[in-house]
Amino acid sequence: MTDKEIGDKTRQVLYENMIKGHLDGGKTTFHYTKPSPGTYPFQFFWDTCFHVFILTALGEHNMAKEHLYSLFAMQKEDGFVGHMIYWDRLKPGRFADFFQSKPSFKHLFKSHMSALIQPPLVAQAVARVYEVTGDKAFLSEMLPKLKKYYRWLARNRDFQGDGLLTIISPFESGMDWKPTFDVVVNFQEKKADWRLFIKMAGVDFRNFLNNYNLKKVYKKGYFLVKEVGLNTIYAQNLNAMAGLCKELGEEKEAGAFKRLGEQVSRSILEVMYDKKDAAFYDVYGKENTKIKILTPTIFYPVVLKSLPKEVKEKVITKHFFNSEEFDTPFPIPSVAKNHPSFDPTASMYIWRGPTWILNNWFMHQFLMENGYEKESNRLIDSIRNLIEKSGFREYYNPFTGEGYGAKDFTWAGLVLDMIQMEKKRTAEASYQS
Repeated sequence: MTDKEIGDKTRQVLYENMIKGHLDGGKTTFHYTKPSPGTYPFQFFWDTCFHVFILTALGEHNMAKEHLYSLFAMQKEDGFVGHMIYWDRLKPGRFADFFQSKPSFKHLFKSHMSALIQPPLVAQAVARVYEVTGDKAFLSEMLPKLKKYYRWLARNRDFQGDGLLTIISPFESGMDWKPTFDVVVNFQEKKADWRLFIKMAGVDFRNFLNNYNLKKVYKKGYFLVKEVGLNTIYAQNLNAMAGLCKELGEEKEAGAFKRLGEQVSRSILEVMYDKKDAAFYDVYGKENTKIKILTPTIFYPVVLKSLPKEVKEKVITKHFFNSEEFDTPFPIPSVAKNHPSFDPTASMYIWRGPTWILNNWFMHQFLMENGYEKESNRLIDSIRNLIEKSGFREYYNPFTGEGYGAKDFTWAGLVLDMIQMEKKRTAEASYQS
């Protein structure tokens, strides 16, 4: 498919999935894009951030701003923003989702947020809008909200003071049913089944019974995971926060976010990196026990500029190019091919084999900027081929490219951001020569 054809299709999917409305007699406006028409009808936190990157690639800058305003429209006074916002809905679409919000009779009658978090990608999303618009009024409006949000994360989810955030539900990582979480809930079967569902849903149910009181949840320790992907994104976004604060002349605030970002990066290296395996692992429990299962997040910290170059090279060399692990016709599979949990086909237990566009998008810029041009181009070409073969789907078979899950799913549009980065880099190289 040509770039124009992909752009036109992406725009069509986003517009068809877009929701806009008013509440409270017009006082509150919501404007967001559903990840898919039926399966995911709500405003999701990190999906909104992905949509901002896609919208800015399409030149829809004002719409990107409105998505971000909507995301923070129900922000709590303490800074919290939930991973799902149920705009103008009386109940969640799936029964299990009910237990992801605090117990409240009011939730049956009014819009509300979940009690969970998702990877905190929003500072980078705001930075992207500011980068392409230079709109300081927009930044001035968003920055106080962002500061409250990231301070909430640091106060409430860094239980051990090492800078790393802990997730209390398998559904907070954004990578539902990730095989590493099997270990945490003591699921010992090779393939996912109804027993895994009961265990995972049980985590949210117990959090619900504890009213999502984080002190109680941490003390009981049902599910305490420092997940590599979420914490890498956290470190990136703390650095983005430092840059945004500088833009508004808030040097002291910029320094605080920069130092916290550096602490998180150090802790990722100290707590999660395994020298022998050359991989970054999720850790769980109060003892930070490493979960030695290879998923694409073992690569994620290589994007952090403060990490040693030799560590990054070891991780990429040992695993990214390993034909027994992640080398497939349509990369990147969501768990290593040689792991017992690997299942490349359609299933309700997602993120256990199929290819998700997110991993390609996340790794692309690092590969492009660090001498792996062939590999970065391959990630783009793979998405082009997936869209042409199967359309905009939730996830894909890494061997055949067959599309699975939700239809008209928006994430494939992230390829537009990747294409623009490639064009910008080519133009800069041409100018310098």
